[in-house]
Formats: sequence, C-alpha cells, structure tokens
Amino acid sequence: MTESTPTVQADSHLTLHYRISLAEGGDDVVSTFGGPPATLQMGLGQLAEPLEQCLMGLAQGAHSVFELPAGQAYGDRNPSLVQRVSRAMLQANAEPDTTWEPGDLVEFPAPGGGRYAGVLKQIDEHSALFDFNHPLAGHAVRLEVRIIAIL
Repeated sequence: MTESTPTVQADSHLTLHYRISLAEGGDDVVSTFGGPPATLQMGLGQLAEPLEQCLMGLAQGAHSVFELPAGQAYGDRNPSLVQRVSRAMLQANAEPDTTWEPGDLVEFPAPGGGRYAGVLKQIDEHSALFDFNHPLAGHAVRLEVRIIAIL
C-alpha cells in the first residue's frame, strides 16, 4: 500500500462486493459476489454499524473476512420482540384476500411513519405470532468484503 492508496473512512462512498453469512456455516444471507458490486455510503446505516466498523481503515483493493461473535453484528435476541397481534390488525394492514404462511416476512406501519417487519411464526383464526427481531440477532456472523473503490 502506498500513501496515495485510499482507505475507508467514516464518510467514504464505497463500491464493494460483500457476503454476510452465519459464522457457523450455511447459506449466504446476502452476497454480491458473482453479480454487480454494491455501493454504499458509510455512516448512513446501509450496513449495521458493527459491520461498518469492520470496514474502517481497509484499503482500496483489500479482501478481508471478519467473524463477529453472537449478538455483536445485529444484537442479542430480545424475547419481548416476539409478539402476538390480532388477526384483525393483520388484515387491516394487508391487501384483501392476502394469505399468510409461517416464515412470511410481513411489514407493518410504524407509529409516526415508516415501516417495520416481522417474521410470522404461527397463525390461527384469532391472532398471529410474529418475531420482530432481526433474523441474524443472537447469531455469530461472517462478513467477507472486497473493496473495489473508495471515493
């Protein structure tokens, strides 16, 4: 690396390939390898903050792999984020004739605007049980990155 080689800073714009997977193995959760690279601006929350911290100081052209312990990348699982909602509330926030199956990701309007999502765990005629934790919460995560360009 020479002095003129750019490195990732807190406000950098990046073009990169990245892969996020469970550290203990399994399929990739997301990967840009094998397709077009991603672009992101550091500090805007496009990646979880602990993942952004892994990128800090990497030089253009770097290829690195990071393993983050359980709970560090996306936090610990929070049992209070597993909640039951009424079937009426579910239907009020969906298109008519929508059907749901366990495993579906369902979006809801957030108070004050915006949206939030949960994974449907169970459903019956009266209510539905959702997990509003991030799907990777409580898991060790592997991050692989190849920095293509830094602006």
